[in-house]
Amino acid sequence: MTGLTTLGVFHTAIGVVALVCGFSALVRDKEISAKNRLGQVYLVTTLITAVTALGIFHHGGWGPGHVLAVLTLIALGIGTVAATSSFFGRLSRYVQAVSYSSTVLFHMIPAVTETSTRLPPGAPLVASQDAPVLQAVDLVLLLALLVGITLQVRWLRKVTTLPPPRTSPR
Repeated sequence: MTGLTTLGVFHTAIGVVALVCGFSALVRDKEISAKNRLGQVYLVTTLITAVTALGIFHHGGWGPGHVLAVLTLIALGIGTVAATSSFFGRLSRYVQAVSYSSTVLFHMIPAVTETSTRLPPGAPLVASQDAPVLQAVDLVLLLALLVGITLQVRWLRKVTTLPPPRTSPR
């Protein structure tokens, strides 16, 4: 078929569930949050996807997919700390939103790359993961993330009541 191992099939299936939930959460709620079922499913499936990615060596060893998996784990950790503690203070909700939303990009880069280099079987869209068109797609994905995060932060400012900054008496 597409040369996937059992781990690769599981990883891909879980990753698709994660992406569907992530995009659904962003459209419905404008953020990914562990406070609702959709966000919870996204976060758990993203964690599983990142961990399973560390065991996949399709391209001969440690590669960009592994780096993105580690970045995903870091972003999940930072987002969870922001969501469950006061470590980031009044910026916690913003840190959580940016961290969790960044994981969508970390999903999309290998998803597009692997799909483009494997499908259709026998005549993939691109010959290798180093194809210039994939670099352009990665740039578009990054720009989409930056626009999305900007819109998300603007929305959070509207819905989040921040206490006024402390001023010293004169």
